[in-house]
Amino acid sequence: MTKNLDKEGLSSIIDEYQLFYVDLWGVVHNGVSLHQKAIKVLNEITKKKKDYILLTNAPRPNYAVKSFLEKLGMEKEIRDHVFTSGEAALNYLKKNLSDESFFHIGPPRDFDLFEGFKKNKLKSLERCDYILCTGLFDNHDKDLKYYKDLFENNLEKKMICTNPDLIVDRGGTRELCAGSVAMVFAKMGGEVVYFGKPYPEVYNQSIDNRNKKILSIGDNLNTDIKGANLLNFDSLLISNGVHKKEIEEKGIEKISKSYEAICNYIQSELKW
Repeated sequence: MTKNLDKEGLSSIIDEYQLFYVDLWGVVHNGVSLHQKAIKVLNEITKKKKDYILLTNAPRPNYAVKSFLEKLGMEKEIRDHVFTSGEAALNYLKKNLSDESFFHIGPPRDFDLFEGFKKNKLKSLERCDYILCTGLFDNHDKDLKYYKDLFENNLEKKMICTNPDLIVDRGGTRELCAGSVAMVFAKMGGEVVYFGKPYPEVYNQSIDNRNKKILSIGDNLNTDIKGANLLNFDSLLISNGVHKKEIEEKGIEKISKSYEAICNYIQSELKW
């Protein structure tokens, strides 16, 4: 049974945990502005001398996301806790594929991910060694059939996906993410290596989490909550995020069951 924390707040369970994984988009900000109640929570966690990681499925290095958060008005003390799926992927690429050529699928704003090895970027999908998917092309950001046609004769190549999210809400607008493109590739029979939640690598790279009681907080059942489930962390779902309409219509118990995810707690928004 999922416990609702809207009345008691996170403060009612804070002493049970030593480490908190907190999602950014949909929890701490909406892509346009910061959620001040969530900022208060992060400050209170610090006052309690507990650790937290702002763990985000952003296909960019840590410094790029920190720069974006600075523009939103987030203080440096909080920004320093950021760890991205892009950073985890970058560490892997540097170690394993630094000399291999790739074809990039994603918008120009993601170019900083491969700044250090951009000489390996090819314009030809047919000639590359692997596919690096960080998102959708700006001129094909709603048309998944375009990608199905693109992949038709290139399924022997491995895809590196730096954001497993299928969708995200930017303000009031829903957008497709890299995970949707990777899903098309995988359904066609292609091999995808994912970096980001729910896969363990991004959690384990971000901080030493051994022998700690952990709470994972996020708005996405497929990534934030399933990631917690896979690693035996407790979880808190923020219900005003990507599943808002589903939860309002059917309730959290039915929705979490349909996603095969277990939520220990639920809050409409992250608050102390």
